[in-house]
Amino acid sequence: MQKAKCGLDKRVSMHTLRHSFATHLLEQKVDIRVIQVLLGHKKLETTALYAQVATDILREVVSPIETLPSM
Repeated sequence: MQKAKCGLDKRVSMHTLRHSFATHLLEQKVDIRVIQVLLGHKKLETTALYAQVATDILREVVSPIETLPSM
C-alpha cells in the first residue's frame, strides 16, 4: 500500500507501523499477552517495551490500596 493512500506524509518503516499497531492495541486495553502473540514475541519483556509508550493507560491504573476505605 502506498503512503499517500494511507494519508502518511512522513517517512515510515515497517517497524514504525508495527510499533504504532502495538501501542494502539495497548491504548484500547487489549491484554499485553494477546499483543505478544500477535507480534510473535517469545518473551513478554519484549512486548512490555511498548507499554512505555502508552503512558495514558498507566495513569489510569488504580492501586488496590487506593480503593480501601479511609480510617
